[in-house]
Amino acid sequence: MTVSIAIRPATPADSRACYGVFLAAITDLTARMNMPWRPDPGDLWTRLGSTFEYLSGHAAEWWLAEQTAHGRVVGYARSVQRGGLFELSEFFVDPQAQSAGVGRRLLERAFPANRGTVRVVIATTDVRALRRYHAAGTFARFPIAALEGAPRADAPLDPGLVPVKAGLADVPALQRIEAAVLDFDRGEEFDWLLTEREAYIYYRDGAEVAFAFVGPHGLGPIAALEPADMVGVLAHVESWAAGAGRKEIGFEVPMVNEAAMTHLLARGFRMDPFFTFLLSSRPFGRFDRFIGMSPPFVL
Repeated sequence: MTVSIAIRPATPADSRACYGVFLAAITDLTARMNMPWRPDPGDLWTRLGSTFEYLSGHAAEWWLAEQTAHGRVVGYARSVQRGGLFELSEFFVDPQAQSAGVGRRLLERAFPANRGTVRVVIATTDVRALRRYHAAGTFARFPIAALEGAPRADAPLDPGLVPVKAGLADVPALQRIEAAVLDFDRGEEFDWLLTEREAYIYYRDGAEVAFAFVGPHGLGPIAALEPADMVGVLAHVESWAAGAGRKEIGFEVPMVNEAAMTHLLARGFRMDPFFTFLLSSRPFGRFDRFIGMSPPFVL
């Protein structure tokens, strides 16, 4: 029997239904990859709910697929735009509705080819999705490793790097640093991040050289004007996490970031086997001095 599927714009009232699709799709993907992940849905919503709610209110495009007979949501895709940077934040289809053209229809609406100066996706290794992303004009630039471990208080701090807690008045400084590193900045998204996580701006000889966001439900973004300062920033973040009583932390590290990879592996952090990839319509930014947000919905 053919099931009729309708594609429509989503609203904030659809947020929990989309979360259910995300959970079903990720659980299925990890099982197919022989690395099953079975999180507690309520606990995971505690960690991810504010991100879903923010994206619900600030999406550039957000479309969902639902069965017309009874309105069951079976897929959704969402994107955000920060100036010229147009990023697909989520693209998930319920396992029972996959390989039926639903994903193609969602992607055409949520990630149109005529939006943005640079189009970006943080993608899993699901080959069906990767095929669609390449067909949409984005291509793999590098893998991103999730490095996880227990923070220790003995991280070697850099005495020349001075961390200062940041607030809303420091958003212009955060924007300057990120624009210098990525060629774009996340604009008003910093305002939201500052309500979710603590932020630090790092100074060397009185000049701002880096920033990092840290919080109870995730770390990042982290950016440094020079790769050499990445080690000192990571040492401070690890010390912060140890002092906050965090049992485990994780960093989403572009594997071209040699300083971060070398430092964290030497500190005993381990690579999760679940990799992601950054795909983009053209090369941009200097990812040898950047670490993205965890969880990795967006950069």
